[in-house]
Amino acid sequence: MTHRRRGEKATISIQEHMAIDVCPGPIRPIKQISDYFPRFPRGLPPAAGPRAEAPPDAPARPAAASAGHRSPSDGARDDDEDVDQLFGAYGATPGPSPGPSPARPPAKPPEDEPDADGYESDDCTALGTLDFSLLYDQENNALHCTISKAKGLKPMDHNGLADPYVKLHLLPGASKANKLRTKTLRNTLNPTWNETLTYYGITDEDMIRKTLRISVCDEDKFRHNEFIGETRVPLKKLKPNHTKTFSICLEKQLPVDKTEDKSLEERGRILISLKYSSQKQGLLVGIVRCAHLAAMDANGYSDPYVKIYLKPDVDKKSKHKTAVKKKTLNPEFNEEFCYEIKHGDLAKKTLEVTVWDYDIGKSNDFIGGVVLGINAKGERLKHWFDCLKNKDKRIERWHTLTNELPGAVLSD
Repeated sequence: MTHRRRGEKATISIQEHMAIDVCPGPIRPIKQISDYFPRFPRGLPPAAGPRAEAPPDAPARPAAASAGHRSPSDGARDDDEDVDQLFGAYGATPGPSPGPSPARPPAKPPEDEPDADGYESDDCTALGTLDFSLLYDQENNALHCTISKAKGLKPMDHNGLADPYVKLHLLPGASKANKLRTKTLRNTLNPTWNETLTYYGITDEDMIRKTLRISVCDEDKFRHNEFIGETRVPLKKLKPNHTKTFSICLEKQLPVDKTEDKSLEERGRILISLKYSSQKQGLLVGIVRCAHLAAMDANGYSDPYVKIYLKPDVDKKSKHKTAVKKKTLNPEFNEEFCYEIKHGDLAKKTLEVTVWDYDIGKSNDFIGGVVLGINAKGERLKHWFDCLKNKDKRIERWHTLTNELPGAVLSD
């Protein structure tokens, strides 16, 4: 080792710069190259000047006279320790001293830094984050999902980017019957959609037992779309008529429970309006829309239409039918039908509403139905009585379709 005088500038050989301590013993953190290149205009830092004298009670270091009997590895180790002491003020960890010394707290591990491709290496953020908000409109039985933006999505294409879109599912339930999706944005890892997707026919019961699954996917023109990440929000976390905003890290795909209670399966929902018109002296029945209908065709969709009867129907003239809506599970009809009848006779009548899937060349498939009238129960009975009590007032209600409809003719 080369000795130097006080105040003389230290010279460090390239071997000392690149040396790696491979001696046996406790593993020490590898120093950064910047630790060996302190930025001082001239001279050495005050802390690295003349060596501080050892305290009186510290054990004496072996004499330098034995240097002639050292092995090359010992010399390299001493040189490395000298460098550590010279630049110890810059955070280098000194080697262990021969004598007892007070215990030092363990070094704090460095924080994770973003990877070069724009997202952090941690599992939570490697897939990206998604910002969105949810609003349950209790009066209109609607769930509004506003998809704002995503940040730091995982690259999925060869160009290091992705073509992301967001799709929504309500669980439990058939996937295509309640699937909504945003538009696709091309070549970006930080997309901004600002789209609002709306589920209609959502009841308070749905808000208690259902979960919204939000998935981010990458669209591919020549092969299957690829999954990026997802998050799930139990709807019971939302307060009616109150917008809740989320900023959540996407997770890996979670398995869907295949052992769901089959009794929870539904045939869909239908929005019906009732109004007794004093001017027309009749009952106006409006078929507004359906939601989450069961898929009856091989393509995963249906071609639905609605039939209604006012029974008892002695003259067989009460049948009305809407137009057919092609390849949809969430059709909008907005059609209204009028039954000329005295107000006092409505208490003895029953309104039967059935939803069908139109097929060419074979019998149409029954999807589901609902009965409103004096013999109904729950919301169906309440809807009927509210209509009778409030003349000239249009009353809309969502009703759940059942796969069994007593008294209905299950053929078209």
